[in-house]
Amino acid sequence: MSVRYFPALFVILWATGFIGARYAMPYMEPFLFLTARFVIAGAILGIWVVLAGSHWPNKRGAMHAIVAGCLIHGVYLGAVFWAIHNGLPAGMSALVVGLQPLITALIAGLALGETIQPRHWAGLAVGFSGVAMVLWPKLSISADGITPATVTASIVSVLAISAGTVWQKRFVGAIDLKAGTALQYLGAAVLTGIFSLLFETHIIIWSGPLVFAMFWLVFVLSIGAVLLLMILINQGAVSKVASLFYLVPGVTALMAYALFGETLTLFQLVGMFIATLGVALSTGQRRSAALPSQ
Repeated sequence: MSVRYFPALFVILWATGFIGARYAMPYMEPFLFLTARFVIAGAILGIWVVLAGSHWPNKRGAMHAIVAGCLIHGVYLGAVFWAIHNGLPAGMSALVVGLQPLITALIAGLALGETIQPRHWAGLAVGFSGVAMVLWPKLSISADGITPATVTASIVSVLAISAGTVWQKRFVGAIDLKAGTALQYLGAAVLTGIFSLLFETHIIIWSGPLVFAMFWLVFVLSIGAVLLLMILINQGAVSKVASLFYLVPGVTALMAYALFGETLTLFQLVGMFIATLGVALSTGQRRSAALPSQ
């Protein structure tokens, strides 16, 4: 498959993660589920590294990979799942996480020296507007789950994945992709495992949907989609890669409509179009600027 199709494939695979989480959460607590997911995915990648004869990084590189994993997987997913598990409306959480491309662009400009052109800033703003339109009908007016703790968790999650994306680009890009990602899951599993021991009951209700969700989220998300994300981060500008996340809520809404019969309005469809336009503005280049590299 051509690399040019990787962004579209990533968006589709990443969007299925929210569907998988919906299947799993009634049967297993969030931190325990994430810990099991990270351990299984990390073990599979570790075996792959050994069988392929790939090289593990040195101690410094390993620590950078572990830090990136704690941020991108452990803190980000852990905080999102915890906030929703404790009553924060999923739409509200998704809207806060929708700030990720904007925050990532700011951090990338400061930490990596990436130059963000005005049209890219415009694209990020347009993209967030589209995301807000997609999620607006799903925002609950009930304030029961909107507490300082759940809102803080959502903010922490978006800061974590933004910082983790930049950390990956700056410090982990030269490490073998399989080895680096396996170490990321090691760090994330330790982090979510600690939270599971401290705050959860470890009750599991075994069921078909739980097993399917675990299988899907391990192989399709934690291995397939995340490896694609690492490739995209290593090969492109972080701010442009981050803008792809604007497409995820729309794709997820389409999947939820098809699988669960959730409502999909014309307002949301217009929002999807606007989000797509924002991504096109953020990731596109002027023809003249692209000529020297051809």
